[in-house]
Amino acid sequence: MTIQIDKKEFELLLEYDQIEKNIRLIGIQINVAYEKRLPVFISVLNGSFMFAADLLKEIEIGCEISFVKLASYQGERQSEQIKNLIGLNMSLQDREVIILEDIVESGNTLKQVIELVKKEKPASVAVCTLLLKPAALQHDFDEIAYVGFEIENEFVVGYGLDYNGLGRNLKDIYRLKREIP
Repeated sequence: MTIQIDKKEFELLLEYDQIEKNIRLIGIQINVAYEKRLPVFISVLNGSFMFAADLLKEIEIGCEISFVKLASYQGERQSEQIKNLIGLNMSLQDREVIILEDIVESGNTLKQVIELVKKEKPASVAVCTLLLKPAALQHDFDEIAYVGFEIENEFVVGYGLDYNGLGRNLKDIYRLKREIP
């Protein structure tokens, strides 16, 4: 199955059933790891909104959620300059924090989010990402604890991920197949 966004054709990479299954497994892992604790989930907007919503439905332990919004994309290229658009709205001091990301590519955005969170002096920081592109990483992270899927270094859209603001609403995840003349 293929879709078109602007002048780009995308092909199916991950069906929602696969995504849902892996999110369920991550939820079980977090429920076990944080049993009798009260973690704070920090969802990185905009891309992680679908992932965060589906994951939190699987979390059975007590928890809180907050949001940060950073911008690092212009079209399909990741910019070196990261802008913090919306900050934290709660204290994270002595809290167990789980950062929710839709995708970790270069790691520039994640590095900034981790630095922002660590300034708040949390008890611990873990990262949970739906997608990880190991070949694209420019930083090392000890904090990445939960990964839904490792994928190749390809441009993807759907399930919260976009191309120029389009495609976030797609249930499945698609990878760039070709440019359309």
